[in-house]
Amino acid sequence: MVTRKSRAEIEKMRRAGAVVGEILDLIEAEIAPGVSTAHLDAIAEAHIREAGAVPSFKGYPGINPDRPFPASVCISIDDEIVHGIPGDRTIRTGQIVSVDAGAILDGWHGDAARTFYVGDPPPPVAALIDRTRRAMMAGIAAAVPGNHIEDISLAVEAVAIEGGLGVIRQFVGHGIGTAMHEEPQVPNFRTGRPGRKLEPGICLAIEPMFTLGGHDTRILPDDWTVVTKDGSLAAHFEHTIAVTEDGPQILTVA
Repeated sequence: MVTRKSRAEIEKMRRAGAVVGEILDLIEAEIAPGVSTAHLDAIAEAHIREAGAVPSFKGYPGINPDRPFPASVCISIDDEIVHGIPGDRTIRTGQIVSVDAGAILDGWHGDAARTFYVGDPPPPVAALIDRTRRAMMAGIAAAVPGNHIEDISLAVEAVAIEGGLGVIRQFVGHGIGTAMHEEPQVPNFRTGRPGRKLEPGICLAIEPMFTLGGHDTRILPDDWTVVTKDGSLAAHFEHTIAVTEDGPQILTVA
């Protein structure tokens, strides 16, 4: 069931989203060669708890009930698309680093992701990252009352097609509110179905995931990390937004 949020509830989500935006700003400032992904995760968790919030991801159930997600943020590198687990790995020059962060504040969720490059990216990688970000913004711009979910999907996919990029199909955007994943799903590709009509109060996490290769994926033995099946590089951007009478509002900014 799709739940529409009141203005007061959207403001609560905006406060949770601000915590998420702050986390991503902190991590962006800290990413450098030699920094461990565990260190970045520790920075994120400390900030979440100092803000009076709770990490959305830590303990989140996965495909294996005995292996809930063990960290506060997802950090995915190079061909890892989403759900990378922070640990002893250190970041190196020449790597793509995608960070997905979530926080719960007063029972409401914020969820956002950004992709970074360590160093000066070669043109194809720069284009991958830029187009994934632009696709997210195009999807957000389409989230206006009267449109449908498919309008968001078409806007996102158009940016990928123009750049000759692969669009991940197994993982999609989603509704969000008092749960991290709510209805409706928000595909990043055309489905041929209009989907839910957008009305003020609907809150969505719009999150394109593009690759320099194909769209097929596989999950690593840790039961979490999703990688491209062909080993191609991937990028991921996400914002939580609210559909309002005045157009879409981004909620996950510091």
